[in-house]
Amino acid sequence: MDVKNMREYLGWLYYQYLLVTGIYVLEPWEKSIFNAVLVTMVAMVIYTSYVFVPIHVCLALQFFSGLCGGQHESTMTLMN
Repeated sequence: MDVKNMREYLGWLYYQYLLVTGIYVLEPWEKSIFNAVLVTMVAMVIYTSYVFVPIHVCLALQFFSGLCGGQHESTMTLMN
């Protein structure tokens, strides 16, 4: 794909974004605010997913392995 076709395709995708969200009717400063809020929210969702989802998955796996008869780690040490 050459640069001109890629540029046209990205322009077409941006136009579709404007139509789907309905922000094509906004003024330029309103578009900027809307896009800034949208990018901030998407960044927060990605960050939160990156930080907290693995922890919850590990806890869920531990919980379900305990329900299915998995071995629990011993919290007591053997003393001689």
